[in-house]
Amino acid sequence: MTTVRNPVIRGFAPDPSLVRVGDWYYVATSSFEWFPTIPIHRSRDLAHWEYAGHVRGAAPGDSLVGVPDSGGVWAPSLSWDGERFWVVYSIVRSVGTPYFDLDTYISTATEVDGKWSAPRRVAGHGFDPALFHADGRLWLLNMQSDHRPGGQRFAGIVLTELDRDTLTRTGDTHLLLQHERLIEGPKLVRHDGWYFLVLAEGGTGFEHGVRVARSRAITGPYELDSRPLLTTRDDPSVPLQKAGHAELVETPDGDWMLSHLTARPLRTPEGMRCTLGRETAIQALTWDAEGWPRLRQGGHHPVVEVDVPTPAPTSPAQAVPQLPVDDGPLGWPWSTLRGAPDPSWVDTAGRPGWIRLRGRHGPESRWAYSLLAQRLTEHRAEAQVTVEAQPLTFTQAAGLVLHYSAEAYLSLDLTWAEPENEPQRGQQWREGAGRTVLSLRERDEDDTRQVAVVEVDAAGPLALGVTVDGADASFWYVKDGVRQPVGPPLDFSRLSDDYGSKLRFTGAMAGIHATDLVDAVFTADFTDFRLVCTAGEEWPS
Repeated sequence: MTTVRNPVIRGFAPDPSLVRVGDWYYVATSSFEWFPTIPIHRSRDLAHWEYAGHVRGAAPGDSLVGVPDSGGVWAPSLSWDGERFWVVYSIVRSVGTPYFDLDTYISTATEVDGKWSAPRRVAGHGFDPALFHADGRLWLLNMQSDHRPGGQRFAGIVLTELDRDTLTRTGDTHLLLQHERLIEGPKLVRHDGWYFLVLAEGGTGFEHGVRVARSRAITGPYELDSRPLLTTRDDPSVPLQKAGHAELVETPDGDWMLSHLTARPLRTPEGMRCTLGRETAIQALTWDAEGWPRLRQGGHHPVVEVDVPTPAPTSPAQAVPQLPVDDGPLGWPWSTLRGAPDPSWVDTAGRPGWIRLRGRHGPESRWAYSLLAQRLTEHRAEAQVTVEAQPLTFTQAAGLVLHYSAEAYLSLDLTWAEPENEPQRGQQWREGAGRTVLSLRERDEDDTRQVAVVEVDAAGPLALGVTVDGADASFWYVKDGVRQPVGPPLDFSRLSDDYGSKLRFTGAMAGIHATDLVDAVFTADFTDFRLVCTAGEEWPS
């Protein structure tokens, strides 16, 4: 037996779509406004996962410029028709409004790390699309959205057949199921003569869950199971919270498994906050006497450890090219916002061993923000980088950042400031005026605050760092070989899904950034970036 320890893909890996192809399992996850779009991981034993590539070109024009925080690519659904992979997903351009203003796309590839076809837009009723392949036919599932005043925003699950070649509708749209509780994320699976409709229920927060309905005919009518398959909404003490958005897969030996999103919250005085975002977990299934899927451990709560059969050794014929995938020097685990790394603002060749960023918009921009970041995967982490730059005005800055969104970040930046005790009255254009400083700032929905300013000698490289311990983030820099704290510990828990009044769906990232708000010519050089996430007490108070 092999022990699966959840979450199996840790740190910002939500909405997992699980598919088995031969002896391999593949999971696609949501990427929202981040690139690479639609990361895909693979495993042979469901316990050990590795990055396997991403859906290149998922965003038409390779751009998500202007999409809001937590917009972009939602809930991709990965499938296999016996010859190629298919992925269907929505790009959402409005968040928190009655209109999601989305487009639904389909792309295909013979290998997940290979060339994906150009995305083709298909008619979609709402987000969370999925494809079902049966007897040479192709079906599109969707959550139906009603934007009208007085309408039910989550207005049921619909099914439409598509032509496999043209991806156009070939018949009527069928309303499969409506329910008084919010339902979304539909997936179809066939077992023992039944079509099972697997649904995300209750929203994607702490009320999240999985509900199942079934029918003898693909177009219904569907009978709803009387109880949830999976949820933690009834017990905040369960270690894996927000459990929901599932997909069912059969193993080569006839066992059944379930992938789902989950979260490991910090327990703060203000309540549970999930700084790592929503992650990917695996559970084992069985079928009860009435033919409904149930968690193997009983009940409806996910467990941290799951025993699964160890797969047989791989034969040469089953071998798959070795990973990791080569995405270049700025490939995984690096991520960028709303577009892939572009030589116009990031350079790794000009100074070997260094990354040069050209400053553009500020960290609250949704258009041209020069940021490279990596996912935090544990509640205890440390990031460090060496920066070399010569900022000449307060409109130029570069440094280390903990980023969640344009309205939630903490940053320690090398920048310019007026001479000590002089007021901030704009740029001091006198020759020799001003000083180079480290500026510690925090941003939340209310405002941006400068927490501390420390004058430094920027004649050469300067090492910056941050230590995350649960809900605390402590920034520092190195002077004469000794770490010097900058300001007090900051509230890292605000960089979470659960802080503030707006919808948040991603996770906290650590990275490097640069800004130049005037003419975008300022550059900063970075080297020796490292992010070390340390597993330990996984649910600290």
